[in-house]
Amino acid sequence: MEKIISYPISAIFYLLLGLCLVIFQPIQWVCYKFFGYQVHNQSVVVLNWFLLRCVNVLGTTVSAKNVDLIPNDKPIIFVSNHQSMFDISAIIWFLRKAHPKFVSKKELGKGIPSVSFNLKYGGSVLIDRKDPKQALPAIKGLGEYIQKYNRSAVIFPEGTRSRTGVPKSFSENGLKMLVKYAPDAYVVPLTINNSWKLFKYGMFPNGLGAKVSLFVHEPLKVSDYDFKTLFEKTHEAVISKIEY
Repeated sequence: MEKIISYPISAIFYLLLGLCLVIFQPIQWVCYKFFGYQVHNQSVVVLNWFLLRCVNVLGTTVSAKNVDLIPNDKPIIFVSNHQSMFDISAIIWFLRKAHPKFVSKKELGKGIPSVSFNLKYGGSVLIDRKDPKQALPAIKGLGEYIQKYNRSAVIFPEGTRSRTGVPKSFSENGLKMLVKYAPDAYVVPLTINNSWKLFKYGMFPNGLGAKVSLFVHEPLKVSDYDFKTLFEKTHEAVISKIEY
């Protein structure tokens, strides 16, 4: 019954989603070209507030816990599990004080209104997951960027979304590179729950009534740990709050 009811509601959801992305494409362009980084970043934050309102149409709620744990004026490396594309909106909105930037696959850098523009010009990096020779220098540059400007990088060490909420194995390569080039950073593990339920039937129709949550764990100062211990503690924290 839920799936049947979801068809018309999902159509409305995608209409609103598309409108938000199309409307904010020129807004972002103007903000970036004429007013610079800070104003452009604010336009992206506002866009993602609207995107989260779109999922409310599906009866979905999105919440965050422990945001106040995030250090101020420090480079941050957020390490999170990954369940759906709306993980991004939740992170951008709730963790906005840290100016999160993403390690994203290069395919997202073109063809998607608002999303592609922000990834290309907002400080994130686009990588070819099939070409480590290209990916690692790009991640190195992101590490240097957050070290210099006290902003944050977001990495999903699973590499791809979990379609059922069950976490995939974590790769250490991206985090190792960020840690190396942002030695003053704090690693902040994140756990996202239930965003996969928005797409439990596929892209259409959508699941209804999901209670999406973002849990912020205690920060880990990079300089206090060797990498193996840091990676293990981060992995344990992320999976400790995943709801199966």
